[in-house]
Amino acid sequence: MASTDTAPVPVRKAPTEDTPVGTRPAEDAPVSTEDLGAGLDALDSVVVQRTPLTRTLREKVLPPALAVVLVLGLWQLAFILELTDTYKLPSPAMVWQSLADLWTQGTLFSIIWTSIWRGVSGFLAAVVIGTPIGLLVARVKPVRAAIGPILSGLQSLPSVAWVPAAVIWLGINDSAMYAVILLGAVPSIANGLVSGVDQVPPLFLRAGRTMGATGLAGARHVLLPAALPGYLAGLKQGWAFSWRSLMAAELIASSPDLGLGLGRYLENSREASDMSGVLLGIVLILFVGIAIDLLIFSPLERRVLRSRGLLVANR
Repeated sequence: MASTDTAPVPVRKAPTEDTPVGTRPAEDAPVSTEDLGAGLDALDSVVVQRTPLTRTLREKVLPPALAVVLVLGLWQLAFILELTDTYKLPSPAMVWQSLADLWTQGTLFSIIWTSIWRGVSGFLAAVVIGTPIGLLVARVKPVRAAIGPILSGLQSLPSVAWVPAAVIWLGINDSAMYAVILLGAVPSIANGLVSGVDQVPPLFLRAGRTMGATGLAGARHVLLPAALPGYLAGLKQGWAFSWRSLMAAELIASSPDLGLGLGRYLENSREASDMSGVLLGIVLILFVGIAIDLLIFSPLERRVLRSRGLLVANR
């Protein structure tokens, strides 16, 4: 009867610097296949360690904080040296006072929320429209030949160019705002998805078809997950275009029905020659853009990279 014991597998020592050239490494003691399997499992396992809070603060919080302090210091220095007139370059304290005035009046959050709601809702509509367009252009060659160049041209067209046309077509209302957002964001989202699909290895698609993932099922379970990095880059760029398109529309179009958003607040401050308000509007627009990126897109990017083994989780 044949023995059921696991046969030892001879393992040779790797040559070292002290091993003479031309000599064969000596055989070591035999190692069982169980030991080899345990070693391979140890190589596959990744030890995840929690990043210390002090290191997180030092690497993630301290650099941008120092940059902000440096900008404020240079700004205050330019104000003290009177490099230009005060009405052209107010001090940081004067801009802060404008912020405090909005807070006291109770309109600060209303102004910010008006623009955020329009921007986010318009961006979500652009995702719903741009995703199927991107899939259609990426997978159907005649459609790509016909629409692909148009999408690229629309992406390079400044969003502000659509504002006069949208106002004439739809009037000065929210519909014109959303039209400008869609015209600015949809091409970016569609082109990002096309780029992501172009980078999907054909082997993935053949494997999906072999397993029965064809048509919409193949797009959902194979194509979109494989193209996710490029698609996410398109979404991030699409949000940037949505936000810029909205600010351009709010700057140009003025109506009591539109309410007061960040772009309109910026233009009102310009008309009143209130440079403190102008700078405050710029800072608030910048703050919202950075916050959306840090709270939504950066975590999504880290999660996608981590799922593909390109980023080791620290937490």
